Amino acid sequence: MAQAAQATRTHRMVPSPAGRIHLVEQGAGPLVLLLHGFPETWHCWRRQLPVLAAAGYRAVAVDVRGYGRSSKPEPVAAYRMLELVADNVAVVHALGEETAVIIGHDWGATIAADSALVRPEVFTAVGLLSVPYTPRGGPRPSETFAAMGGEEEFYVGYFQEPGRAEGEIEPDVRGWLAGFYAALSADTMPAPGRPDPHFVAPGARLRDRFPSGPPSWLGRQELDLYAAEFERTGFTGALNRYRNMDRDWEDLAPWDAAPIVQPSLFIGGAQDASTTWLADAIDAYPTTLPGLLSCHILDECGHWIQRERPDEVNRLLTGWLASLPAT
Repeated sequence: MAQAAQATRTHRMVPSPAGRIHLVEQGAGPLVLLLHGFPETWHCWRRQLPVLAAAGYRAVAVDVRGYGRSSKPEPVAAYRMLELVADNVAVVHALGEETAVIIGHDWGATIAADSALVRPEVFTAVGLLSVPYTPRGGPRPSETFAAMGGEEEFYVGYFQEPGRAEGEIEPDVRGWLAGFYAALSADTMPAPGRPDPHFVAPGARLRDRFPSGPPSWLGRQELDLYAAEFERTGFTGALNRYRNMDRDWEDLAPWDAAPIVQPSLFIGGAQDASTTWLADAIDAYPTTLPGLLSCHILDECGHWIQRERPDEVNRLLTGWLASLPAT
């Protein structure tokens, strides 16, 4: 019976403050909630779900609100961080559980971290992939982004105006996704000294600096799947996460500079700008993540860590989960 449960991947819709959250679950045991980043869906965890299930966990990958089959509220402010935290709590309760381990990649890592910070009684451990934990503090994020890049525009600033990035992406979703994945993948990212794809030159587009071909780990079928999903949903829901960073800064003021004390994990790619730019945040982990049990920087790995290096990530995740204290 347990083997049958591990082999079965089930799609479900559960109620949440967003309306409904789509999730995919596999396995039985302690609940492990998996959160994707931009621009992905639950599908980016497809190589982790069966491995976690086989290791004795109930692995659940969600479509974050605004993505995939989950609800897509219209107001931009509906995508602020505390709303996403509430979705995660609702998913745990809808699955009949009181607690969960939460693991995220990219934006999912930040959502996972803040979920653990704000609701520690629900999220008993937190795993972060690619994006380090950086406690709330400092100036408004919009002020920080405006000061980056000199005459060029940082991509987060480029994403702020509703409709602007959508106008670039949506006429050619498949090509844009292939280029964006390639720009941040270790085997296809621009060489050092080449124009940085995280920045936009005056009057240009973000995609003007993307490599021409997809990374080696991205097959045609997988790219078609992502393209079809975003062609159906559009990109506004996904981009609205970026458009709430100043709201998050205001909402999270009660947790200014607060550490996450639960058992934690970080895995980053050595060639990922999220890891190199935020090296100081990783160095601060003894203070900001005092419960850190495991920290790994993978050589020759870019941003799409669980897709570029699935076997190694699976080994690290299952090893960390096995090391967690029993609850």
